[in-house]
Order: sequence, then structure tokens, then C-alpha cells
Amino acid sequence: MRLFGIMWGAAHHLLYLPFVIAAILLLVYRFVRLKKVIALLAGSLRSGVVLRHVSLGRSMLKTILWGLGLTSLFFALLRPQWNKKEEIVMQQGRDLFVALDVSRSMLAQDCAPSRLEFAKQKIKKLLKHLSSERVGLILFSGSSFVQCPLTTDESSFLMFLNQVDVETISSGTTAIDQAIAKALQAFDMQANRKNKLFILFTDGEDFSSNLAKIKKRATKAGLHIFTVGVGSAEGAPIPLFDERGNQVGHQKDKKGSVVISRMNEGILRGLATDSGGTFIHPREDDADIHELVTQIEAFEKEDLEEKKFAKLEEQYQYPLLASFIFFALEWML
Repeated sequence: MRLFGIMWGAAHHLLYLPFVIAAILLLVYRFVRLKKVIALLAGSLRSGVVLRHVSLGRSMLKTILWGLGLTSLFFALLRPQWNKKEEIVMQQGRDLFVALDVSRSMLAQDCAPSRLEFAKQKIKKLLKHLSSERVGLILFSGSSFVQCPLTTDESSFLMFLNQVDVETISSGTTAIDQAIAKALQAFDMQANRKNKLFILFTDGEDFSSNLAKIKKRATKAGLHIFTVGVGSAEGAPIPLFDERGNQVGHQKDKKGSVVISRMNEGILRGLATDSGGTFIHPREDDADIHELVTQIEAFEKEDLEEKKFAKLEEQYQYPLLASFIFFALEWML
């Protein structure tokens, strides 16, 4: 809160203002009562003896000093700030690429409302639980591309993620090796990274021609792959949509039978285990995300980038010092 050209860093402490006012009013009331007592005793025959050590002026000064001391202490509690100062801070965190499968099988609805939307919601929850990480987004099906480069800007990442919808879905097959290759290529541009983390959100249906070789490359490069299975073992049909987004049926094979897409847990678990990562089974609650975050936070943070922050200097010490002086003077009187 800014008031009188000063930024108050703890404006929520204004709730103590009524107590400060009440204390000052009590001090004033005490002084008024003392003044009345002195006036009553002034006419007494023994007034000279009784009032010899009583000074109305000193009592007034002590009351004023108490009031000023309390007021200054209250201002210190509000943390006044001024004098803008720039600070350079080295931000620490981890580099993490999230790969999202956008093949047609991700439209299956064994995860509500669809595998694609389910995965997007999980990614958003993951982002909320991560702190100070640089996160990038890779989309893949038969090929792959970086939808969002590594960034600490959560709003930018979410903007790119929200753009992924049914129209983004590829009509091609899924090639997990392409997603891993794209991640390796992106990490090659980040020099001297100890930890390279890669999370794969997919149903595991894979038509890669080079997965075994890519896994070896990933292991050699120190890429830790975490796989999050999206879908169920029972599977679900793949819906088809027209240009207006209306469902017009389900995908069928050459014999005219409805195609059932199932999550391939075996390939996802093997991929994660071989690369030093973990396979995460999908859950309706957030237990899967908490498990994933725990796994990620086990890796050491590294220096990411320097950031400049404009910061106002704390000035609470001045009213605090004034409060000490007022109370000290009151005590000495």
C-alpha cells in the first residue's frame, strides 16, 4: 500500500491501529484525571506538602513522549519503504521439458473429458507445484516440435499449452523417439547442465523406428525420462470430429471394426526405468503429480539466469529508533 509517497510493506498491521488509539486515549485520560486531582488538592491546607514533588508540566511531557513512542513503534510495524534499489539475483532451479502427445489416440475418452484434456490439466497442476524451474513444452505425434522454449514465465508456458486443442491433433501415428530426439537437441543448446529432465505425457502407443537407439543416446547424455501414462488398460474408441468440432463417429480399421486404443504401460515403464526416471500411473486425484514433483525435486538445483529486481529499501529502523528515544526520554523524566 502506498500512502504519502511511502510504500508500506506490512499494511495488514493496520488492524492494530484501534489498539494504538485506545492506548493513547488512556494516556490522555490518565493525564486529565491527574490534572483534576491536582486542582482539588491545590486548595488544601497541606497542598504544599502533598504537591511538592508533583509537576503537571512533567506529567504532560511524559504523556506526550509515551504517545509519540507508541505512534513511532506502530509506524515501524507497518514497515515503511522508499529509495528504489536494483538487485541482481542469480535464479536457481532445474531445466525441464514436458512432451505432450498430440496423436489422434489422445482423443479417446477413457480419461475424462479426453486423454488430451486430462494430460493438459495434469501439466497445469504440475506447473503449480514446481518452484523456480525452467519449463519447456514439446508437442509430438509422428514428428515433434518445440511449442514453448525453456522459460520461467509460467503465463507464457500456459498460453502455449492452452493453444493445444482438437485442431492441433495430428492424423499421423505416434513416434516417441522423435520427442526424445527433440528434447536432446534442445538440451544440447544448454551448456553445462548436470541434470536434464524430460516428462512424457502419452498413452504409449508407439510406432517409433529408432526408439532403442534414442534410448541409448538419452542415457549417454544423462537425460532422465519420466513417463506419465494417459489412458487405461481397457482402452476406449477414438472419436472422429468434423470441421465444426462435432463428433461424427469413431475411427475404424480396414475391416470396419471400431479401433480400441489402450495405454501401453510396458513401453512407458521400460523407457523410464532404462533412463533413470520413473513411470507415473495416472490418478484422478493429485497423488500422481505429488509423486512426480517429489522425484523432480530430488535433483540438484543449478544456476539458471541472472535477474534484476527493483526493490524499495526497508526504512522501519528510523521510526523504531525514534520510538526508543521517546521511551528513553520518558523513563529519564
